Amino acid sequence: MSENKFIKFFEQTTIKDVPVVGGKNASLGEMYKNLAGQGIKVPNGFATTAAAYNYLLEQTNLKAGIKKILAGLNTHNVTDLAKRGAAVRKLIIATEFPEDLKQAILEGYKKLSQFYKTNDLHVAVRSSATAEDLPDASFAGQQETFLNVSGEVQLLLAVKKCIASLFTNRAISYRVDKGFDHFQIALSVGVQKMIRADLAASGVIFTIDTESGFNNVVLVSSIYGLGENIVQGKVDPDEFYVFKPTKTIISHNISRKNIKMIYSSDPKRPVKDIKVPASDQHKQSITDAQVLKLADWAMQIEKHYGRAMDIEWALDGRDNELYIIQARPETIHSVRDYSVIEEYVLEKKGKTIATGRSVGNRIGAGAAKRIMNIKDIAKFKPGEVLVTDMTDPDWEPIMKIASAIVTDKGGRTCHAAIVSRELGIPCVVGTGNVSKIVKAGQAVTVSCAEGDMGFVYEGKLPFKINKTSIKNLAKPKTKIMMNIGSPDIAFLSSLIPNDGVGLAREEFIINDQIKIHPLALINYPKLKDKKDKKKIDELTVGYQDKKQYYIDKLAQGMAIIAAAFYPKDVIIRFSDFKTNEYANLIGGTEYEPVESNPMIGWRGASRYYTPQFKPAFELECLAIKKVREEMKLTNLKAMVPFCRTTREAEQVIKIIEDNGLKQGANGFELYCMVEIPSNVILADEFAKLYDGFSIGSNDLTQLTLGVDRDSALVSKVYDENNAAIKKLIKQVIEVAKKTGTKIGICGQAPSDFPEFAQFLVECGIDSISLNPDTVIKTTLAILETEKKLEK
Repeated sequence: MSENKFIKFFEQTTIKDVPVVGGKNASLGEMYKNLAGQGIKVPNGFATTAAAYNYLLEQTNLKAGIKKILAGLNTHNVTDLAKRGAAVRKLIIATEFPEDLKQAILEGYKKLSQFYKTNDLHVAVRSSATAEDLPDASFAGQQETFLNVSGEVQLLLAVKKCIASLFTNRAISYRVDKGFDHFQIALSVGVQKMIRADLAASGVIFTIDTESGFNNVVLVSSIYGLGENIVQGKVDPDEFYVFKPTKTIISHNISRKNIKMIYSSDPKRPVKDIKVPASDQHKQSITDAQVLKLADWAMQIEKHYGRAMDIEWALDGRDNELYIIQARPETIHSVRDYSVIEEYVLEKKGKTIATGRSVGNRIGAGAAKRIMNIKDIAKFKPGEVLVTDMTDPDWEPIMKIASAIVTDKGGRTCHAAIVSRELGIPCVVGTGNVSKIVKAGQAVTVSCAEGDMGFVYEGKLPFKINKTSIKNLAKPKTKIMMNIGSPDIAFLSSLIPNDGVGLAREEFIINDQIKIHPLALINYPKLKDKKDKKKIDELTVGYQDKKQYYIDKLAQGMAIIAAAFYPKDVIIRFSDFKTNEYANLIGGTEYEPVESNPMIGWRGASRYYTPQFKPAFELECLAIKKVREEMKLTNLKAMVPFCRTTREAEQVIKIIEDNGLKQGANGFELYCMVEIPSNVILADEFAKLYDGFSIGSNDLTQLTLGVDRDSALVSKVYDENNAAIKKLIKQVIEVAKKTGTKIGICGQAPSDFPEFAQFLVECGIDSISLNPDTVIKTTLAILETEKKLEK
């Protein structure tokens, strides 16, 4: 392609050309030139240059006209901002291109058409500001994109509209707030061959977890049709986590995709939304093989650029090939200081108004302001909570003054989520109906500090922010592990200094993500309760084999935790629900007896070999096998709770082995909870059967002191610091040392009492597993104790 001062083809640009063609176009050129050899497909195209933009402004006197319109503007007056922004855009669109610039653009389009051997080339026309995508100033989404543009007339109009979009209300406001001079930034327009994603699928990839900044995963999002519906929040995408070290998919989250954006034959509205057939709405929009290919490309792109990336992709429905259509640096977590851990803690909870996906991990509160139309944004006041259906870039002037944002629609890569992350504002997306429920002016608290699920509570609730520096934190000799309940907090918790997970609980995954009793899934055709059957149908859409739903969801929850702490040990405890807790699951009442004291009833190991529950336990074994073998997360170990006798241990171990989990094979280890006095008394016998022990101080206290820990009447007797408890713990640690058995503790006591942790160190325990919020405090106490013991 020949050289031209007004346009540059992708093959003529590299990342060094950001001042010439902007961040997006320079990145496309970089990939087109340097990554094609690695098999990464990038559609060809060209970009107008900063010189072309400046030439247009000077030759047509546009610069003087724009300056006049914007003189004295206060960007915080949204009415005045809207009025002046509209005037600038109208002026640009009314201005004719200088003839030589116009011919250069049309010549570029002609050459691109010849390259693709067509007389009817459809292109995407995108804006790319020359200051775009700097690490501290993301301009993503600030300017416009026009899809399915064809023909010279449409192309010239789209280019002009892109230039005008440098002066949208949000772009003007954004530049002023970031301290950029309007005329120090030029606009390049990218013209790229359209990929026929309208006939297939498209989406977004992040080479980092968008909420925590955990960098060992690739997040692939996907919808049917053109990708604008992800950004606009009209469709919640399918989401797939791919774990970088093993290059395996560790999580599938398949959403309901009820609409898709396709080409339209109307030149005034070149794209339109249509309904997706009901039979396809819950299907994966792309295959697992395509997810893995995209993730592999994303890792190559990340390696090439040497930093986390935000990537757009498309699947062409005609040639069934994948293409990368955009890539820019991730600008939130890649510049964050992780030496200071910031934790938002809600001090009390109120009545839940709505729930959705949380964005970030902060909390915000204020008066709810329901804004459903862009024309009403002038009514929004600083500090209010923005409640709306969904946002687009025009809403940014009020988003940045909100204390929190809540939307009916959208996923983690929609516009509201992206901007909230950038601004550090708590945001809950995809609530479904918050705008219909919340009352105007109602005080609300928006909490994103409770994992993947975000909550909107009634009232202005108190919360605190704990900040802890881990820059100079020493590493104790005693291993400091963590107790992790929900997978939702795993990525964020892994950033705290640790030696792995001493206790991961299946109960959270079963209760929060599966929600169905395993025997109700196994015996699905025989279920009597029609209401339960309907709930199961809704939750297991796409699963003919209901048992597989249980295995897959359980495996994915475990895999997220195992991946977060990889390659350190993660010990997952088999299910330890009591009968009353199992009965609360969907379909549970058909399979659970009523016990007067379930705390010491049919729980733990005694369930696993009982004929009526054994098929459910086998599903748990298969889920662990899937994580270790298919997902290659061999750092996942297992633990048996409430194992009363060695005979029970033998029966359970045989079932585990029969289901493909043999101790010693591929590093598999099986631990036993030490939480019953019999475990301590016969510790040397249990040590012959298990690879390690983990002390459960909660149940050990209950059963040693004869206190039902669910009973308030005797709660004053319940005390982990009781001498009898400490004597048993000291005794079992001594036996473990003699028999060469690993021993740790995962009970609550060391999390609640630093002095208890110090006692454990004095006894010579191998590891202490703590709740994430107590790790730093307890680590300091342990370091102090170890120092004293050295003297």
